[in-house]
Amino acid sequence: MGIENDITEDWVNTTLGEVCEIKYGKDHKKLNVGDIPCYGSGGLMRRVNGVLYDKPSVLIPRKGTLSNLFFVDEPFWTVDTLFYTKINSSKITPKYLFYKLKTHDLESLNVGSAVPSLTTSVLNQFPFSIPTLLEQKAIAKVLTAFDDKIELLQAQNKTLETMAQTIFKEWFGKYQIGDELPEGWRVGKFGEVIEFINGYAFKSKDLSKEPIEDSFKVFKMGDIKKGGGFNPGKTKGYFPRTLSQKLDKYILKNGDLLMSMTDMKDAISLLGHTALMIYDNEYIVNQRVGLIRANNDIDIEYPYLYLLTNNEDFIAGIRASANSGVQVNLSTQGIKETEFIIADKETNKAFNKIVMPLFEKRKANTLMIKELKKTRDTLLPKLMSGQVRVKNLKQTADA
Repeated sequence: MGIENDITEDWVNTTLGEVCEIKYGKDHKKLNVGDIPCYGSGGLMRRVNGVLYDKPSVLIPRKGTLSNLFFVDEPFWTVDTLFYTKINSSKITPKYLFYKLKTHDLESLNVGSAVPSLTTSVLNQFPFSIPTLLEQKAIAKVLTAFDDKIELLQAQNKTLETMAQTIFKEWFGKYQIGDELPEGWRVGKFGEVIEFINGYAFKSKDLSKEPIEDSFKVFKMGDIKKGGGFNPGKTKGYFPRTLSQKLDKYILKNGDLLMSMTDMKDAISLLGHTALMIYDNEYIVNQRVGLIRANNDIDIEYPYLYLLTNNEDFIAGIRASANSGVQVNLSTQGIKETEFIIADKETNKAFNKIVMPLFEKRKANTLMIKELKKTRDTLLPKLMSGQVRVKNLKQTADA
């Protein structure tokens, strides 16, 4: 990756080695549990009682996904699959360096074969251009404002889901199959209150790994988080809309639930868990993912179904019907036959009235996060190349 061709007049050319010292992480296995975050190439691994470095730093993968950068502004430890940086703050602002490296393709510096890898010699020679410290600070402030808002909304979403789960357990978790139930409640089967559709078996030749014009994103098991939840950043498949004329029932809607029907026996974490779709007409569901839609006359709606299908008691029940082998699979019949306690219509209606606003707020936050990320990611390369400049530098930097 070369230096920007049209370097702005008051910017200077430099290299990574000139603005920071790149250091290897160290083994963490002998460290006891503590309060200090220990990072690996995938992010936070554990908390330990040792400090490797105590100043703001950019963590750069040494092996693995080379674009997976981290910024840390508290004492930390990092393992040897990551480099950490001792930044010369007289030349570059730490947070600015983080954003600057985000705009460059570190994958292109790969020197590994089977496993993507970086070396200090390659990184030290990596060239780029930077503005004055004042402008660096102002740029970092602008971009940090986006990240802070995103983190705030993400934290709020976690709180909203925790609230919904707590309400679900208070209303329904105190009853087990075999207990004496309130009047009008009964034990029933999951298939009584839902419509269940197996995902579509796409032909590999019809799928693309990269976004293509006028296509659906293909919802796969990887889009479901461990323990339940939707992870839209994992999408790696695309299907042309022109081929979907007879596939209407597989096109996802807001409120659809997607259940993982396959997992590995030695590391079961997804099986039976669900993600909640919040978009209309953007995704189409792949095989080995079950599509669940509410279908009943007793006011059980998607918030209840989402909370139920990620509840540990229900998960245990649904997994009891799975086959046993190296790969563990759920069948459509086994899912529909799973027993659970069905409350009366008035209880379901009252519960939905309380929790639906929590889910709607969570959806609104998620859509806002998507727009903030889009704006930030559009602005980032323009700020980092000098194509867009920050006005009132001192006022912005000091804000």
